[in-house]
Amino acid sequence: MTTRFKVRQRDALLIAAACIGVIAYVLIAIRAGGAGFPLDDSWIHQTYGRNLAQSGQWAFVPNVPSAGSTSPLYTVLLAIGYAVRAPYLIWAYALGAAALAACGLIGARLAEQLFPETPNVGLFTGLMIVGAWHLVWAAASGMETALFCALGLAVIGFTWRETADTSIAAGVRPAVGRGAIVGVVGGLLTLARPEGAILVGLCGLLMLIARPQKTWREYGGWAIGVILGWAITVAPDLLLNYHLNGSLLPNTSAAKQAENAPLLIPPIWDRLLSILTPLSAGGQLLLIPGFIYALLELGRRARKDRRLLVYWIAPLWVITLIVLYAWRLPAPYQHGRYVIPALPAFILIGGTGTLMLAVNVRRVVSQRVLTQVLTITAALLFALFWLLGGSTYARDVRQIEGDMVTAAQWIAQNVPVDAPLAVHDIGAVGYFAPRPLFDLAGLVSPEVVPIILDPAALMRAMQARGVRYMMASPPQLPTVSSDPRLCVLYTTPAPDSPIHMTVYKFAWNGICLPG
Repeated sequence: MTTRFKVRQRDALLIAAACIGVIAYVLIAIRAGGAGFPLDDSWIHQTYGRNLAQSGQWAFVPNVPSAGSTSPLYTVLLAIGYAVRAPYLIWAYALGAAALAACGLIGARLAEQLFPETPNVGLFTGLMIVGAWHLVWAAASGMETALFCALGLAVIGFTWRETADTSIAAGVRPAVGRGAIVGVVGGLLTLARPEGAILVGLCGLLMLIARPQKTWREYGGWAIGVILGWAITVAPDLLLNYHLNGSLLPNTSAAKQAENAPLLIPPIWDRLLSILTPLSAGGQLLLIPGFIYALLELGRRARKDRRLLVYWIAPLWVITLIVLYAWRLPAPYQHGRYVIPALPAFILIGGTGTLMLAVNVRRVVSQRVLTQVLTITAALLFALFWLLGGSTYARDVRQIEGDMVTAAQWIAQNVPVDAPLAVHDIGAVGYFAPRPLFDLAGLVSPEVVPIILDPAALMRAMQARGVRYMMASPPQLPTVSSDPRLCVLYTTPAPDSPIHMTVYKFAWNGICLPG
């Protein structure tokens, strides 16, 4: 039984490890060229957060309200930083470190709830979560990913609490209260990323099957509490989205799917492989045997006690999230960032299963040696990839700073403030050089979504809108780079970047004037 003192020691270690990880990645990036973010989308969040704090507007372009924020909860948290005048980079890194630490703390407690008889299972699992380089990268990225991961584990944990016999009060009213907590946290999860609603639904489904409450009335009370808590929490955002774009979802949902429609052409198995490949870069690959072993153990326990089926929420969330993206948005780029939130639950199950293998398989010497080697090798790989991940993070930051941010700063100095500007990656431009925007990716220009894969229609739309300038890399152009209507004004000098963001001025008559 873990003493309170040991729990405090473990928690302090996990918090320290999470903070050290984020700080180390940022310092590596600073040494390599400067602090920043590894994604242009991070600047989208910063722009929404700054505008909300400074003007009270839910807008990317000032005075033009738009539903382009995928994570309204994260936008509000960033806005708080601007409201209290905190340095925006430090505030974003601090939010990420706090979320990563929460992932480790919650993961440690869930591991001990799953397999309390396994020594040090909480510490082992928590360290793997805060030490997974994908998650450290995400925490330092200025994105909502780490927050989404932490809230996801929290929803799972509050749902698992229903299996406790000693600390759960009987009766309908307490069940409604516990359900409301799950619903509110699930609502926050949905506000962090829309697919969080799927985890809430998965929890409800598994609870219906397992039904750990003593009566159907208690289960009904719990379910009503979940529904009410979730609905009240997400209602303001749903109404705002509907008011701004006629849909309950933000613009980004339709825009991302439309832009990445060609990725849906390969068979589903190829798509699954494409998004799983980036996640396999790390020690988590060696947790697969432990993941399977843990599932077998959970299946054995569930056969004896149906209530324990709720523990299957975690592995089913891993599978559901990955299959969902393979089905609708199989985008493997940026280290598989869309499915990174599957990692904490996978490490929770795979890490506990791996430690159980190392502890329990003792009868045959060869098996004991093999499982111990597997455990040690996995731990070493987590450490090795943690180090390699720092270099990867620094390279990503350098690329965004050298291309997107540099081009945006040039636009701020050289393009008229009132000139309509077409942009594919809008984040850095929106933050450093706010202009009337025509978003080629459709995130804040929903009228682009129906024609997003029609280059000729995009060119006609830009001409009709009087767009005078455009920032895009050559692969993002809605026409060939030799089009006489494109007059090159500036190309980023980043020598180690394959992007080379370019600023063009349109000559709709096909004649570029000298200079």
